[in-house]
Parts: sequence; C-alpha cells; structure tokens
Amino acid sequence: MTNMIQNAKDQAAALAMAAYRAAVADGTLPEADVKTAPVEIPKDTANGDFTTTFALAASKALRNNPRVIAQTLLDHMNLEGTYFASAEIAGPGFLNFRLNDTWYEGVMAAVETEGEQYGTSDVLKGKKYMVEFVSANPTGPMHMGNARGGVLGDTLAAVLEANGAEVSREFYVNDAGNQIDKFAHSIEARYLQLIKGEENVPFPEDGYQGGDIRDLAQGYYALHGEELLNVDEKERQEKLAAYGLSVNLPKMKTDLQRYKIDYDTWFYESTLHESGYVAETVQMLSDKGWTYEKDGAVWLKTADIMRENLRKAGKKEKDIEKLDLKDDVLRRANGFYTYFAADIAYHRNKFAVRGFDKVINIWGADHHGHVARLKGALDALDLNGTERLDIVLMQLVKLLRDGEVVRMSKRTGKAISLSDLLDEVSVDAARWYFNAKPDTQMEFDLGLAVREDSENPIYYVEYAHARICSLLRAMEAEGVTVPQQSEVEMSILSGEQEKALIKELSQFCEEIKLSARDYDPSHINRYLQGLAACFHRFYGACRIKGEAPAVMAARLKLADDTRVVLRNGLKLIGVDAPEKM
Repeated sequence: MTNMIQNAKDQAAALAMAAYRAAVADGTLPEADVKTAPVEIPKDTANGDFTTTFALAASKALRNNPRVIAQTLLDHMNLEGTYFASAEIAGPGFLNFRLNDTWYEGVMAAVETEGEQYGTSDVLKGKKYMVEFVSANPTGPMHMGNARGGVLGDTLAAVLEANGAEVSREFYVNDAGNQIDKFAHSIEARYLQLIKGEENVPFPEDGYQGGDIRDLAQGYYALHGEELLNVDEKERQEKLAAYGLSVNLPKMKTDLQRYKIDYDTWFYESTLHESGYVAETVQMLSDKGWTYEKDGAVWLKTADIMRENLRKAGKKEKDIEKLDLKDDVLRRANGFYTYFAADIAYHRNKFAVRGFDKVINIWGADHHGHVARLKGALDALDLNGTERLDIVLMQLVKLLRDGEVVRMSKRTGKAISLSDLLDEVSVDAARWYFNAKPDTQMEFDLGLAVREDSENPIYYVEYAHARICSLLRAMEAEGVTVPQQSEVEMSILSGEQEKALIKELSQFCEEIKLSARDYDPSHINRYLQGLAACFHRFYGACRIKGEAPAVMAARLKLADDTRVVLRNGLKLIGVDAPEKM
C-alpha cells in the first residue's frame, strides 16, 4: 500500500545521494565511504517539509564544511519529476525540501484508490503472531482490568493485521489448579448452606465471597435440588465447579462479543494437564538439567537461568548478585503441578506445536515479576523466549464519576464489572477510552464518556465523520457529487489549512506502523483526534458550498478523503463511524 511520507523520505535520500555521486563524477567532491543519511520531518515545517542531515553526516569523511557540502549537493541536484518544488540549506548544513502538488495529489489518489485498505502495509507479511489477552479466571465476572486488556489486545491484533501479519486472538481459560479448587469449595459451601442453613456450614476462609457464588449455588439448587447432599465430597465439588464454569464461560463470551471482541481460540488449561503436556514439559526441563528435587517437590533453577541470561545481556556480575533471584516450584510434594509449570507448558505449545513467530501477552502490571522468569524458562527449552515472547504490561484503571472514584455499580451494588460498565456507557466509548497508552495509569471519567460535545474525544472524532457525511448528502441533494481525483485541480488546494489536512491524511500510514512497532494502539486515538481537529479547522476556513465549481469539487474531494481515513481509523479500534449524530 502507498505511504507517501515514506515515499518522500526515500526520494529525498536518493536525491541527496545522486547529487553526491554527480559531484564526485565531476571532481567537485572527493570519493569517500558516504552513507545515506536519514530523512525526517522537521519540527517546524516553515523551514521545509522534509530535511536530511546528509551534509552534516558526510562532513568528516569528505573533510569539508557541512554547508559547503550542502551547497555542492544543491548545485548537482535535479528536482524535475520529483515530489519536491525546491530544496534549500538551513542552519549548520541541513538540506530542506519543500513539497509540490505531485506529492499532495499522490496522497489523495492513494486514499481514493486504496479505500478501506488505505494506511495498511505488508511490513509484517509472512509473520505469524498470537495476541493473548484478557484470559480472566472463569471464577467470577470480568473487571476493569479485563475491560482495558480486552481493547488493548483486540486493537493491537488489528494494527498487526494492518501491517500484514497473520494474527490469532487467544483467550487462555484457567479451568484447572488452585483457583478452580477454591471456586468449587466456595460454591459447595453456599450450596450446603442453602440446605442446612448458613449457621451450620462454615465458609472457607480463603473462599470467593462474591454474590455471584451465591447465585451459582442457588442456580444449581433450583435445577437439581438436594441431589448432591449425600454424594462423595470430590464428586460434589467437581459437579458444582463444572456447573459454575458452564454458567460463567458463556457469560464471558457474551460480554466480550458485546464488547466487539471475537477470539480465534479459547485454549483450556485443563487440556494441558489431561494430555500430559505439563508433565512432559517439566520432564524436558529436567532432562536438560534445569530442575532439582527438594522436600519432595520439583524445582526449576530459575535463578541460574536468569543469571545466565543477564550475563548474555551484558549485565555486570556485581549487579546480578544484588538481585534477589529465586527458584520456582514446578511440581509440589503432593504431585500437583503449579500454575507456573502449566504456563511454561502453555507457551511451549504456542511456539513448539503451533509455530507462532511472535507471541504477545497483555498482562496487568502486577505480573511484572513473572515476565523474566517465563522468558527464561522458555530459553531453557531452547525456544528463545527472550526474543519471541513479548509482554505488554498495563497499568490500573480508575473509574471516576463527578471527580469521585467509583467502585460499586449503581445497579447491582457490587464491584463494577465489564457488563455493568457497558450498561452505563456505550461500547464505542468504552473501547475508545480503554485504548489508552498501556504503561500509564488511566482514569475513566464516566460523565465525560457520555457527553455530546467537543470535550469528549470520541464524540469529537465521530462528529467529524458524521459532519462530512451530512455535507456529502446535502451536496448530493443539490446534484453535486464527489469528483474523481483525476478531475481535481490540485493548484486550488494550496491554502495552509488544505495542505495541512492532506499532510495529516498521509500521516495515517505512519501511525499504523508506529502502533505495531510500539505495541501501543493508542497512537490511533491520538491521530484521529488530530485529524478531526485538522478537518474542523479546514472546514471553518475553506468554504465548500457556494464556491466556484472547481473549488467546490476540490474541497469536497478532500473532505471525502478525510471521511475515508476517519472511518478506517475508527474501524481499527473497533469503533463505529456514524453517518448521523
């Protein structure tokens, strides 16, 4: 797909190098090992649209003043047939280029030709990615951290796809281990309390206290009565846990679909245990000499693995010794495998069995200490976890209403769940706000999220799209339709606001690349706010209706191109682009 910013950078770099070669050919500059210098967009575009430090970078090799080199390059540079109207020297030897109509026309032509594909690229083509996100314990409702992780994971997957990667979205269901055991004991206690009375059945000290556990016990009792009262305790707990999961998992899937999230795979932890894959993974670590037995348990030599990795990374020995590195239990003395052992096996499956080139997990910041340990364990299995596994750590969410922190739902009186949130604000607003920079703590203002004014960024962006759609309808009613790019007189779009808007349209391609590079899809939110603001300025300064036909046609085309890019950006973050508001 077309990226006119990259095209201009490549052309400016090629022009500088060609001018250097021409100067060498006529003896004006000496032959030397001169490399192509990067081309950037200056902070102040009054000095030019693109700039290169070629002359500065080459001054040592050419043993000459950068400004002299820059002038020589200009003397040997031919801009005919390029994107540039002129080039000039600035400061200590920067070479600045100014764009011509050809480049601006190229941006608008790319939007028209590529349509829904505009902004995408193939830089990750051939790469197989997995994004694992949410993966909430199925023992209770999804909370705000899950709500944030859901949007970050889903949107990150979308921007990776937009860069050409093959992407699989995955939810890891923790349906085994301690939390399911606690889940079973908790429902069992509430179930027996219904039959015998609360005062006669103690509730586990570490049990799940939520009202949802009572609801599950009552649900089972309503269907099956006292049939589990006198059965074996193990059988009772297994049946109650199975019932609880049969209620909670479909509810999770429904809530996530309501949130516009669909997974390619729901991967169950229990399958790893039942197939013997966890045991096999631990045995592989043992065979490689990375485990030992102590007090009847099997331990991973995590500290040794991490020391080795730190040494490879160039960490000094004295600094390594200061770290409080500890080993991890993989199999307890009672024969049960730990969550960490299952997690290693799960990630081994991602790489060794399913062949993903890169795996990205969206985790809460409280998992920080788990990152290096898991990567190290995969390294010990020769799976190169250090390079192939990336973890995006997201910070906490604060819900605010009227400046006050909100912890309880007005409707249920319980801790606010994802479902409660979506009853209060639109799905689009939730997705917009949660698609914030992952490594910063965020405040979600419930009042702001439902406001219909320019203070609410999602409303502001959606309104820009709807405003353009309204304009197009009004013009069509008068018999004026959007022209083809080939019919537009580009010299008309020469005003400051018009050029600024076309440049903003070109930036979309860069923002999609940056979102994938940084694992930060909030680039798209910031871009869309900037594009909406740029359009509103253009619309205020450049009249469309009532202008001369050629002017009206050119500006209407630019407005329609803006509509296309706003729609594409909103689609990336899973937000609707309304045609009316």
